[in-house]
Amino acid sequence: MTASQSRLLLIDGHSMAYRAFFALPAEKFATDDGQVTNAVYGFASMLINLLKAEEPTHIAVAFDVSRHSFRTDEYPAYKDGRGETPEEFKSQIPIIQRLLDAFGITWLSKPTFEADDIIATLATQGEAAGLTTLISSGDRDAIQLVNDTVTLLYPVKGVTELARYTPAAVEEKYGVTPGHYRDLAALVGEKADNLPGIPGVGPKTAAKWIVKYGSLDGLVAKADEITGKAGQSLRDHLDDVLRNHRLNALVTDVELERTVADLRWEGWDVAETNALFDALQFRALGDRLNANLADKAVGAIVAPVAETAQVDSAALVPGGLDAWLAARTGDVAIAFTGSFASGAGSFDTIALAEDRQALWFEPSQLDAEDEQTWATWLADASKPKLVHDAKAFLWGADAAGWPEPAGLKADTMIAAYLLKPEQRSYALGDLAMQYLGQELAAAASPADDGALFSDASLTAGDDDTARVNADCAAAAVVAELAAVQAERLEQRHQAVLADELEFPVIGVLARMEITGIAADEGHFADIEAGFAAQSKDATDKAHEIVGRPFNVGSPKQLQEILFDELNMPKTKRTKTGYTTNAEALQQLLVKTGHPLLEQLLRFRDVEKLKQIVATLRATIQTDGRIHTTFHQTVAATGRLSSADPNLQNIPVRSEAGRAIRAGFVVSDGFESLMTIDYSQIEMRIMASLTGDEGLISAFIAGEDIHSAVAAKVFGVPLGEVSAEHRRKIKAMSYGLAYGLSTYGLSQQLGIENAEAQQLSDDYFARFGKVRDYLHRVVEEARKTGYTETIMGRRRYFPDLTSDNRQLREIAERAALNAPIQGSAADIMKTAMLGVDRALREAKLDSRVLLQVHDELVCEVAPGEAERLEALVREQMSNAATLAVPLTVSAGFGASWEAAAH
Repeated sequence: MTASQSRLLLIDGHSMAYRAFFALPAEKFATDDGQVTNAVYGFASMLINLLKAEEPTHIAVAFDVSRHSFRTDEYPAYKDGRGETPEEFKSQIPIIQRLLDAFGITWLSKPTFEADDIIATLATQGEAAGLTTLISSGDRDAIQLVNDTVTLLYPVKGVTELARYTPAAVEEKYGVTPGHYRDLAALVGEKADNLPGIPGVGPKTAAKWIVKYGSLDGLVAKADEITGKAGQSLRDHLDDVLRNHRLNALVTDVELERTVADLRWEGWDVAETNALFDALQFRALGDRLNANLADKAVGAIVAPVAETAQVDSAALVPGGLDAWLAARTGDVAIAFTGSFASGAGSFDTIALAEDRQALWFEPSQLDAEDEQTWATWLADASKPKLVHDAKAFLWGADAAGWPEPAGLKADTMIAAYLLKPEQRSYALGDLAMQYLGQELAAAASPADDGALFSDASLTAGDDDTARVNADCAAAAVVAELAAVQAERLEQRHQAVLADELEFPVIGVLARMEITGIAADEGHFADIEAGFAAQSKDATDKAHEIVGRPFNVGSPKQLQEILFDELNMPKTKRTKTGYTTNAEALQQLLVKTGHPLLEQLLRFRDVEKLKQIVATLRATIQTDGRIHTTFHQTVAATGRLSSADPNLQNIPVRSEAGRAIRAGFVVSDGFESLMTIDYSQIEMRIMASLTGDEGLISAFIAGEDIHSAVAAKVFGVPLGEVSAEHRRKIKAMSYGLAYGLSTYGLSQQLGIENAEAQQLSDDYFARFGKVRDYLHRVVEEARKTGYTETIMGRRRYFPDLTSDNRQLREIAERAALNAPIQGSAADIMKTAMLGVDRALREAKLDSRVLLQVHDELVCEVAPGEAERLEALVREQMSNAATLAVPLTVSAGFGASWEAAAH
């Protein structure tokens, strides 16, 4: 290609990136660790389009260093009208520059000069070298560079539509040649640069003057001849015009480290680009790059993944499982279908895959030889297995009578949670699209006749073939997904947390769920009837107070009675009137003391309790036990949650809560239940993380922490700390651990906001290191984007740099509690693993049934109480090394309540 055939592409990097930033919604473009990527994505997308459409031989991208330039030295107000550059945008510029490095594209910047000056200099060099030049910029100053060999690509809409400004196009739009556009801009001004033009003079008038007088110089020489208001305005603002003209002139001789000859584009580096796109989660964009610019790739391109996941599928031939498994040398991924519930499950199909070689079978159709092979392989810990939702797989294995699966190397659902704990869905299909850019086909319903079992050629029909292929593709996706996730976990320093805590604890949870806890159905029936009677009594008394029957559960009727008939103070306005939620009723009760409000709140409380008990009764299975489900992927802090039924919503200290827990009882063949829990674990973690000597010394001395803190905050001897003092400090201390605001504290304690603020000030005055720690946590998270627990669990907070104050404050409160709550979760899971391992090593028959909040509920085999307590105490007390001791308390009894301590 001759010099005249060469094409030079010059891009204004900040201009293109800024347009992309505002064209694409930030909330839809972010990596797992919270890095916003909308500007990067839009920039990369536009760059690919330009490279494909324009086929440049030479490329450079210019960036501004800062807002300071030689222009601001002359005119400090230059570009002053622009708002602060969003932090979310600033953080993406270095990533864009890394992207350009991977693309093999030169990027340049120069202190005291703007990107336009660099572009002008390179365009001038390109013209001298005989290159055809294209400039991509959203800055109209670049119009002055347009000539017969220089074309401006000016963005019109978003990051996709560009207008091509040739000399003819410029003249048609502005009425002047490109060489005189600078004169026009000096007259009309440039709002984006804070360069005011002549009041009352628009582009048409300015263009008419320039054409008539030949140039700005000609116009200035004849300024006294211009009549009317426009002429007077010109004369009044002539200094502004001349200043504008000096400042908008682009510099064409900036000293640069590169010349046009250095800008030849050799192509994009496949390995570097794909690695960056993987980190940015731009899988689809990477496939587009591979497909459109393969001829400019430096390095081998892996063929783009098909839109629908593909795999070499085969149905199992009887007796063939051993040979297939023996040929596997790496991790084997397992996909399964069926119906699963906590502690139970039934498999319909199983698919195994390694390196996109997959095998499919129906467990119910296995012959004796394959069934033995399958059982042996499942139980072999040396055979690494990859699963999505491993706990459900463990349920099914138990229900099928198989040995407990061993060697579970990774669970792609749990890995996805660790990478992005705020994500709503961890379904395999969603993750396949998110991480791999692949679409999973839906499987057909299982066949009834089992014909596919012996048909290796898959000739049983299109529906059956589709079902086999879909299941096998799912297994292949699990394998590929696990590999991608493993790399990202390593990059984010989460691999140890996954391999040594989250993956292993799956088996512990599954065993707890499968075992369940015995329930006294008769007891639950009795207390449900009691709650129903209390509900009716509250309803009757509410009717008596009002003087007529009404639906106490109807917000509309309550609004009419409370605000229209009884003229109570209005609560928060809603679309349907005024809120009558529990919080609003409680506030009204404090303000008015009206007896109706007491009954309404009582009704709601007992109805909630009645519903809890009804749910418990409904979930007692045929074995007489309740099998709750423990979820690892619900709470972003890492804490476990309980569902079907939820055992965490049982009131902890109320009489009703104690009555409910009395319905959970010891099984036949066991002597008692043991409850054992951590004492004030969040406070101990806070003391350790903050390093506050006051908190640490109180814990080491074994003092009641809330009383000890209250004594210091209120300045009274320890023996004179009142119950009210202790209550306020307890709320304050735990509020800190949960990110409670001053307003929230005032509402919780029923005190004025000013008193809550004073309490907070007094607290921090005595415990300064707590204040310093909380401030440090938020500021560090604002810089890094995440918080970490004592075991390295990360939680990401992109909203910490949000321009939206409300979102930012919510993120700040969440960032305060994440290290403390997350550390408590890590410690409890570590303890559970330790207890599980120790029970097995000691060969005890006692077992762990539940984990609720900071407590374990165990079932004690005859004669094992003393050994069990010692074993569990040791594991829980040594689950982490803190600056203060981890202490636990234990109790024994025939029921969960009786074992309380």
